[in-house]
Amino acid sequence: MVSSASDDAADAARPPAPVEGAAAVELIGIGKRFGSVVANDGVDLVLRRGTVHAVMGENGAGKSTLMSMLFGLLEPDSGEIRVDGRSMRFAGPLDAIAAGLGMVHQHFRLFDTMSVADNVVYGAEPRRPGVFGRAFVDRRAADARVRELAARYGLDTDPAAVVGSLSAGARQRVEILKALHRDARILILDEPTAVLTPSEVDSLFAVIRRAADAGTTVVLVTHKIHEVLAVSDEVTVLRDGRVTGRFATRDASAAELVRAMTGRAIAEVKNPGTGTPGETVLEVEGLSVSDGRRTVVSDVSLSVRRGEIVGIAGVSGNGQHELVAAVLGTLGVAAGHVRLAGADVTGASVRDRRARGLAVIPEDRRGEGSAVTMTVAENAALGHHRSAPIGASTGIRRGWMSLKVERSQARELIADYDVRTSGEQQLIGSLSGGNAQKVVVARELAHGAPLLIAEQPTQGVDVGAIEAIHGRLLDYRAAGNGVLLVSHEISELLALADRVLVMYGGAIVASFTAAEATTERIGAAMAGAAAADPTEASDAADPTLTANAADVPASGTDGDEASRSHFAATSREADTAHAAWGRAPRETGDVPGATAPDPTAPHDGDRA
Repeated sequence: MVSSASDDAADAARPPAPVEGAAAVELIGIGKRFGSVVANDGVDLVLRRGTVHAVMGENGAGKSTLMSMLFGLLEPDSGEIRVDGRSMRFAGPLDAIAAGLGMVHQHFRLFDTMSVADNVVYGAEPRRPGVFGRAFVDRRAADARVRELAARYGLDTDPAAVVGSLSAGARQRVEILKALHRDARILILDEPTAVLTPSEVDSLFAVIRRAADAGTTVVLVTHKIHEVLAVSDEVTVLRDGRVTGRFATRDASAAELVRAMTGRAIAEVKNPGTGTPGETVLEVEGLSVSDGRRTVVSDVSLSVRRGEIVGIAGVSGNGQHELVAAVLGTLGVAAGHVRLAGADVTGASVRDRRARGLAVIPEDRRGEGSAVTMTVAENAALGHHRSAPIGASTGIRRGWMSLKVERSQARELIADYDVRTSGEQQLIGSLSGGNAQKVVVARELAHGAPLLIAEQPTQGVDVGAIEAIHGRLLDYRAAGNGVLLVSHEISELLALADRVLVMYGGAIVASFTAAEATTERIGAAMAGAAAADPTEASDAADPTLTANAADVPASGTDGDEASRSHFAATSREADTAHAAWGRAPRETGDVPGATAPDPTAPHDGDRA
């Protein structure tokens, strides 16, 4: 397949390999600009009935913009949209829904305080006759409808459950049911695995295939190559708003897809294992944390030294997130101590800890890592806007900020980290997720803090950005700083960490040096194979864990099932996300699209 930048035109002209099924959707010459930024440039796309079509591209390639136009959230500047052979012009999402389209957004649009059934039928409720000619919502029919759809598509869901109590995977099933309830024949899934556990990814793929087999056209918007190869029939790749590759999945390779996405091969980034760690910059001793109902972190001790990366592995929900929150100071400590560069900061504020040399890349870039209603420049300065050269905490300039310096520094970071944006004054909430993450990473690495906590630093970013972020973390290590890296991606930990600790049930159950760490060993510990004797997992221990897949129990709780699925699916190692542990440095209020109860509200898709 042609995929080099010089052959874009030839690549775009080449039709995809034939796949059975008539065209359900045709996008012809679609163009869209945002000011000086070209988001889509003459894009042609054919979606065939009863197939899974993946739309791939780097962050900011124009994927979400294209799908937003297909779903009526945006209007194309040029080109034509055809559905079942008829030319369509959507005034909004309701027109698209009426034409048979449904979209599950990356950021869910649900009412947390309402039941599953109420969310699914909202705006399209079944009715029953009432008194005086009034019609009432038929809740029994709504429950029955949800149960019928759930059974037909394998979407295990309780219609009576309150949405706010559900996991991310369960919420996504509700979003899919919403679209199916409205008889969607074309289902758009925008980055659907970004917040799912590995077992939920498995379930989602089964639902996708079942829907396609039933005649539904499924559009999978993603940048995860292993997912595309696992579940799709056809692939279209975008780069800088243009089509750079069309593939029948059965004929595609990972290398071809990477080159079509990035225009180059991606080099493997690996910790060289050189250098001698220096003084301890983080010491956690006997730390226990409670969420008010139960102990979520139990008697954890660990240390991070200058010039090393210490990784923490674990299936989502095993205390990693709460451990980070306690170190950062956004969650109280029930017992134990946290020391930064020898100083006890257990009772210190977040600001004090950052002033002592703590940088953090949070898991939730929207809720904690950025203020989505502020500009890129403002976000790039957050946490450092009170000190020179932007601001001053003492003297005659105390309380004043230099906007000129703020914007100049932001422009430097944008160029250095290849952030796809129209400029430093663009709102960060209008950037694609990966480009917003680049801003957060750039800000936290820019000041050379002795300790960096990186929690899921590559979650939701494309392969090119992953390569760049990994390189930056290794450079940070080489500069003599310490890194605590929390990741669900075993491959990421194997590539970067000098030591890997594994958390299970809120405790550290295994510790490996880089030489000892393998996918099998880490996976077995994540599944609880080492949990019987936590004393083997002290931070200073020399572990000899040799558990393998056969050691994983065959039955257990839902958490155990997720753990086993992660071990079985380490080739995918899907991204997951968990509950937020704080706020951005500046309160943003209720941001449209953050929870977005309106099922037709626009969202912050690719803008650049």
